[in-house]
Order: sequence, then C-alpha cells, then structure tokens
Amino acid sequence: MNKPPHVYLVGAGPGDPELLTVKASRLLREADVVVYDRLVSAEILTMIPSGTAKFYVGKAAGHHHMTQDEINALLVQLARAGKTRIVRLKGGDPLIFDRGSEEARYLHEQGIPFSIVPGITSASACTTYAGIPLTHRGLARSVRMVTGHCQKNRPLDLNWNSLADPDTTLVVYMGLGHLQEIATRLQHAGLSGGTPAAIIENGTHSDQRRCLTTLAQLPEQARVQVFTTPSLIVIGRVVALAKELEWRQTSDHEQAFAEILGQSIQAEA
Repeated sequence: MNKPPHVYLVGAGPGDPELLTVKASRLLREADVVVYDRLVSAEILTMIPSGTAKFYVGKAAGHHHMTQDEINALLVQLARAGKTRIVRLKGGDPLIFDRGSEEARYLHEQGIPFSIVPGITSASACTTYAGIPLTHRGLARSVRMVTGHCQKNRPLDLNWNSLADPDTTLVVYMGLGHLQEIATRLQHAGLSGGTPAAIIENGTHSDQRRCLTTLAQLPEQARVQVFTTPSLIVIGRVVALAKELEWRQTSDHEQAFAEILGQSIQAEA
C-alpha cells in the first residue's frame, strides 16, 4: 500500500548546520524532495543526499524566483504527484516572520497532510553568536521582535512609542534597508540616540560580521561598513555586554566600541 503524501515545513535555523534540530536533520536524510529558500545555508544543503530532488524557491527584495502562490501550488503538485516525504526547508523558524503559516493554511485547504518542525530563529541564534543576550537583569526585562520590511515602499507601520522602551531589547528582522527611518522614528519617540545598537550580518555563519554602535550612528555605520543582507538589527542596553560575552574573534574596532558602550551603561546606572 502506498504511503500518503506529507509535507514537512522545516526550520533550518540561521545557517550553522550544527544548529539544525535532530528532527530536521533526519527529515533531510529521508526526504523524497526538498523545496528550499534563499537563506538556507550551503552547508545545510550539502546534508541532503545526492539523489534527492531539490527545488529552489528563494525570494529576495524586489526579486522572487517564484511567487508565494507558485510555491504553494508546487507543494500541492509534488504531493499529488506521489511524493510521500516533501520537506519545505525554510531559514530560521517557519512561523517567525516567514510564510510558513500561509503555506500550512493552503495545504490544509487542499487536503494535504503537513507537519511543522520549529527551527532556531535569528533573534536568538545570531545575537548569541555575537555575544549579545536578549535579556539581562537590570538592562532588559523584555524582548520585542519586529520586521523592518514593508511592501511597495510604504512607511513602516510600527508602534514607535511602544517600541521606544529603554528596558526592552528590540530585534529588527529585514530592517537594513530602512535603518534611517527606524533610527529616526525611535529617537523621535523618546529612545536615546546613545542607546547601544548592533548589526549582525550572516549570523552564525563562518563569515559572520557585526558592528557595535549606537542608535544614532546605526544608519551611517551600516553605510560606511557596507553591510548587506541578511543582517539582523539589535537595539538595547544589552548590546553593551558584547565585549564581555563575545566568544568569537572580533576586530580591534569592535572591541574598542564595546568598551565605550560598556562605560556609557555603567555611567547611566
């Protein structure tokens, strides 16, 4: 008796293949076909057996290899073509600033069984690899995760007054293209321009790069140091701890800036 088709929406994490869950790793080995996104690292793709069919469906700002509707249709097409283990591999976590829930709803509407496998999201992994805790007693009592991406060049629709909380760590996904707006709006809402901030490019990858700066200097530093996507933005007093908690090699410039930020936080305490 033939097995019924099943789609697995799997989180690949932020890039380091050793951060894959045991379940995600097993499903990659057992998959009939893998449908993967742009942010799935090359190291993780090498874990897929050579005989497994692969479909690239990556999307970047202004350029979609396939539209979301086409991706939805592809998953259903593969299921109805007799594929029994279809892995939809997505960077980070399928349900955090991703389209996993939309794909799951479409599969449900089409009567295709599915499972969702969580992955480590960038807000947790990339900050950890950069030596930045999301919370710390006396510095941050909560975490806010927002997307800095908007459609058709519209202004970001965010509650800036709520986000401008000095006791909160703010993590911005896909915000590199709107840093000036983010920095300006947060300062207008009352958050100090001296608030520590960081940019983390290619977090958890071997070529990870970070910039330690302040909210006011964030747009300029991103421009001068030519940061590119994928980059994560972190704003909050916890960034000042990067020097003490850093466990990967950093540049002299980063170390010096971390010392300045640490002194600034101690002075405010």
